[in-house]
Amino acid sequence: MARKIILVCDKCGKEVEEARGAVLRVTYSDARRGSKQADLCDSCAGNMPGRAVARRGRKPKSVA
Repeated sequence: MARKIILVCDKCGKEVEEARGAVLRVTYSDARRGSKQADLCDSCAGNMPGRAVARRGRKPKSVA
């Protein structure tokens, strides 16, 4: 028997389509408080505060 996992947005409650959406993880600088994680749909994730972070690794040869 197969199982299917259905993700639901923690902010708006809508079902998140497969291969869509995001996971928001908040890590506190105080290690005793731990961290929190939320599953979000594309529309809710786009409205969240924050800034884009550069990807790690080498730059492609065409840019360097």
